[in-house]
Amino acid sequence: MAANGRLIAGSHNRNEFVLINADEVARVTFVKELSGQICQICGDEIEVVENGEPFVACNECAFPVCRPCYEYERREGNQACPQCKTRYKRLKGSPRVEGDEEEDDTDDLENEFDITSNDRRDPQNIAEAVLSARLNTGRGYQAKVTTPSEVDSASVAGDIPLLTYGQEDVGISSDKHALIIPPFMGRGARVHPMAFPDSSMTYIAVTVPPRPMDPKKDLAVYGYGTVAWKERMEEWKKKQNEKLQVVKHQGGNSDGNNDGDALDDPDLPMMDEGRQPLSRKLPIPSSKINPYRIVIIIRLAILGLFFHYRLLHPVHDAYWLWLISVICEIWFAISWIFDQLPKWYPIVRETYLDRLSLRYEKEGKPSELADIDIFVSTVDPMKEPPLITANTVLSILAVDYPVDKVACYVSDDGAAMLTFEALSETSEFARKWVPFCKKFSIEPRAPEWYFAQKVDYLKHKVDPTFVRERRAVKREYEEFKVRINGLVAMAQKVPEDGWTMQDGTPWPGNNVRDHPGMIQVFLGHNGVRDIEGNELPRLVYVSREKRPGFDHHKKAGAMNALIRVSAIISNAPYLLNVDCDHYINNSKALREAMCFMMDPTSGKKICYVQFPQRFDGIDRNDRYSNRNVVFFDINMKGLDGIQGPIYVGTGCVFRRQALYGYDAPIKKKPPRKTCNCFPKWCCCCCKSRRKSKKVKSNEKKKTKETLKQIHALENIEEGIEGVDNEKALMSQIKFEKKFGQSPVFIASTLMEDGGVPKGASSASLLKEAIHVISCGYEDKTEWGKEVGWIYGSVTEDILTGFKMHCHGWRSVYCIPKRPAFKGSAPINLSDRLHQVLRWALGSVEIFFSRHCPLWYGFGCGLKPLERFSYINSVVYPLTSIPLIAYCTLPAICLLTGKFIVPAISNYASIVFMAMFLSIAVTSILEMQWGGVGIHDWWRNEQFWVIGGVSSHLFALIQGLLKVLAGVNTNFTVTSKAADDGEFFELYLFKWTSLLIPPLFLLIVNIIGVIIGVADAISNGYDSWGPLFGRLFFALWVIIHLYPFLKGFMGKQDRIPTIIVVWSILLASIFSLLWARVNPFESRGGVVLEVCGLDCN
Repeated sequence: MAANGRLIAGSHNRNEFVLINADEVARVTFVKELSGQICQICGDEIEVVENGEPFVACNECAFPVCRPCYEYERREGNQACPQCKTRYKRLKGSPRVEGDEEEDDTDDLENEFDITSNDRRDPQNIAEAVLSARLNTGRGYQAKVTTPSEVDSASVAGDIPLLTYGQEDVGISSDKHALIIPPFMGRGARVHPMAFPDSSMTYIAVTVPPRPMDPKKDLAVYGYGTVAWKERMEEWKKKQNEKLQVVKHQGGNSDGNNDGDALDDPDLPMMDEGRQPLSRKLPIPSSKINPYRIVIIIRLAILGLFFHYRLLHPVHDAYWLWLISVICEIWFAISWIFDQLPKWYPIVRETYLDRLSLRYEKEGKPSELADIDIFVSTVDPMKEPPLITANTVLSILAVDYPVDKVACYVSDDGAAMLTFEALSETSEFARKWVPFCKKFSIEPRAPEWYFAQKVDYLKHKVDPTFVRERRAVKREYEEFKVRINGLVAMAQKVPEDGWTMQDGTPWPGNNVRDHPGMIQVFLGHNGVRDIEGNELPRLVYVSREKRPGFDHHKKAGAMNALIRVSAIISNAPYLLNVDCDHYINNSKALREAMCFMMDPTSGKKICYVQFPQRFDGIDRNDRYSNRNVVFFDINMKGLDGIQGPIYVGTGCVFRRQALYGYDAPIKKKPPRKTCNCFPKWCCCCCKSRRKSKKVKSNEKKKTKETLKQIHALENIEEGIEGVDNEKALMSQIKFEKKFGQSPVFIASTLMEDGGVPKGASSASLLKEAIHVISCGYEDKTEWGKEVGWIYGSVTEDILTGFKMHCHGWRSVYCIPKRPAFKGSAPINLSDRLHQVLRWALGSVEIFFSRHCPLWYGFGCGLKPLERFSYINSVVYPLTSIPLIAYCTLPAICLLTGKFIVPAISNYASIVFMAMFLSIAVTSILEMQWGGVGIHDWWRNEQFWVIGGVSSHLFALIQGLLKVLAGVNTNFTVTSKAADDGEFFELYLFKWTSLLIPPLFLLIVNIIGVIIGVADAISNGYDSWGPLFGRLFFALWVIIHLYPFLKGFMGKQDRIPTIIVVWSILLASIFSLLWARVNPFESRGGVVLEVCGLDCN
């Protein structure tokens, strides 16, 4: 197998990199060799300081200068950096020269970058200093960073006002104050430093002093309330009315021209559509939701009457059957309550993509949309075909979003060369596929599903160019499929010595459990372009390091490795994760998510935007409820009205800061009105005054602390917008304990808006990227505990979303008209049951962990109804035991002639009928406001029973074994659908132990029905009345298990021979046992004897 491109493999612990398929022969180099630099003055090599980093003379631009040249420049030269003209500061080991600053605390270079020095730097300077020092080395030009550099206040002239934050300092004279608005006080106007063009680089601050006003004087003295003031107000109103005439979309005048200054005016009224909210809530109409809530309340009342009757009327001759049935019914009622309450406030949402474009994509200006890193995870290319993964990647690269703001990271946790080769072929085909998609705006942008659409592609496409290019691209795709399938066929037989690369180097991942970390950038900025010369999104292959003896935490660990790698390479503020079989079906899906994330009013508190899962390749009847419509269209809408939907593992856009374990921003409440209606001695007023005094004292303390920090910061300029001061003031030890020992990654966590220095050297980036995916990086950190995807369960998605909600964040459920993502689902019965088994096992693991929502997270930001939903999501496997018991009771009742309910009175009949009627009405109203069809609802009910008596039971047993005996279970990757014919997998029979419980229930209930009917026939008319209740009970179980019976029988047009043989054998055995035992022989009363008379 030949691989094209350049692969970088390495191990941080072993201090080595392997460059494969480079221009020269593959070689092993040490980390320090990648950091070598040459002095730009004398040409000598720059020395390495004690901490292993190259010597840095200028902390502002990191211009490469060796120590002797630095010493000479400070002693004999102009004492400034040759590039940025910033005055050199004294470094450790250098003699002091005239003009150096006073050093009160330290003269150590290491502490120059110490994040614990709270009195020296703000969040912006922390991130900038670390990133510049670690990355911007070896450059002969000034590195461009996303934030401005520091301003040295020591170089400010004596007659220039000093910048303060709206407060006066006793140590600064009043004539040196300049009032500015601090970054944390909102998006106000700031005072920006202006640099003179001379070599001294003196900075001044243009300030407007605040106008003092005496409250004792009349406002007219200052111009307010006078005739001139009224005229100015009228003029302002007229101007505002003129601004209202601005058209909502692209132009205001008939000729299409518009005044750009009017659009950029911050005072433009909210009538301009570009400044309107980007989304809105649409509550369910009251005509639908109010009857639903009324029925729920009535059902709760009926439920109370039902249990009142059941508990007060036991069945004495079948006491154990009655007791078991009552216990099961109580558990079902509790489960229903936990499932029902979170549906009390269902909502839907609507987005405005045109407003998003008007706000962030102004004509003639660069796009201001936020960057997005997209994660695709895969493990085994044999179970997850590379062609499916390739289609997912192609749909991502062709998404309708600025190409420079999209980066796709593919995690190959199996280190398979087949996946690497397939991705290399995909990057080459993307050069033709992406421009075709964007040129003709086709949907979907996954070629396999686009070309498989059974539509007339010539309809509404009269352009002959489209027809010609479509046919050409389809031929290219067919050739691409042939190459991918050829790679799959070649990978079936692994060579004895393992796979080798094109240059003869062994593939680093030949040993799946012991290999270095690997990174390959296939596409990206200034890299390969498409056939039309346009830039393509970045495409990065990542395979994290694996070594024996380390716990790699399966998918959650792979996702956390992608978080760190992406933070080093692109550091987008938002992340999207999809499974390898979930392609982007709606090219505007990212824009849909940004309507929530980038909304200036409500976006800051949103941790993720969850999209519903939709599937391709499911049979028409959806036999095993793969679509799961009830959950995605009813339950998730209900959660969206509380604190947001749960995270379901794929199709979710995250805020990176929320994944870092930070709390949600707290919205400040307006101050309460003071009470003036009672005397001062009133106790209520006293309490309120005490509280207000405490609040004021706390505010004064905070203000003093803030002022101390501000005045201690000698270099003040614009900070990184949105960076919380609490994060910046954490000590370096706490940062390393939380995020690991990577200064570059730690600095990236402080930048809420993302971004990395554009001038960063690739060598330093590769060093840090390999470092953060090493197998021991997470040791003694909070990764998997409080940061990133949370460990401890195979269903890491529920746990991760739960932790975010506990931090006070809220999530959003987005349902576009065109489904955002589509994937494949296991339509085979055995595969489907194994999938449900894995989900249920994860819930059981959470239930027995410290993160169980029954006792975790109280007193935090989790709302009560949201907690109910999480409780329901982890306790539902426990329902398997009462469900199996309840499904066995009908057969026992039919075989023994007993029943769980005594003779029914008129009152009992009314209660039972009201109970069944309330259940039916509740379901009908749910389907009505949720937009769910009765077929989907019924399939969901059927598979709830099938999965409950099989997968949930085994998950509970395995979970108990893991907790009590320490027996671990292997993670099974669900096989993705392959192109073996339409619904081929549906009729494929695969035996598994999960089939035993439902098969047992089905057989015993069928036998019970047969025996019950035969007994009624033999006993006469009077026995049919009591039989109806038992038959209804048994038929309820059989009808719910009917899809299982069809799946067990295989194809619809024939019954397997083995089923026929076993059916005849079992029927014969039970018939003989029935005739032999004769269970209906009377055991009491009058003993009947054989008549002695001969009637003949």
